[in-house]
Amino acid sequence: MTAFLTDAWIDGLDEAAETAAIAPDLRLVIQQLIPAGPEGPEVAYILEAAGGRLSVRRGHAEDPDVTFTQDRATALAIHQGDLSAQAAFMGGRLRLGGDLRAVIERAGALAAIQDVFAAARA
Repeated sequence: MTAFLTDAWIDGLDEAAETAAIAPDLRLVIQQLIPAGPEGPEVAYILEAAGGRLSVRRGHAEDPDVTFTQDRATALAIHQGDLSAQAAFMGGRLRLGGDLRAVIERAGALAAIQDVFAAARA
């Protein structure tokens, strides 16, 4: 089992992303940020949908459509399916930045993308 938020874990997400069937016209860049804290250093990774492909890579996006920021405990709870992103947001545990309309307008596509990563949760 690959440790959560490691380079190998991000590589595993990218491998899973390659299997995604997404609309060729879907373009979305999501930045995920987990700030440094007592549990470890900052982790930043990007989920990008473009040209009918989905990819995940470590780093900071130059111009993300939306940025999700959460602490490690929240990120892990969402990853494991113990907490929904919506509940984390409503509870103040997940902060959103950028064009929130981009998320709302693509909610169906985002739900389908989450299904691609189900294997990474196992």
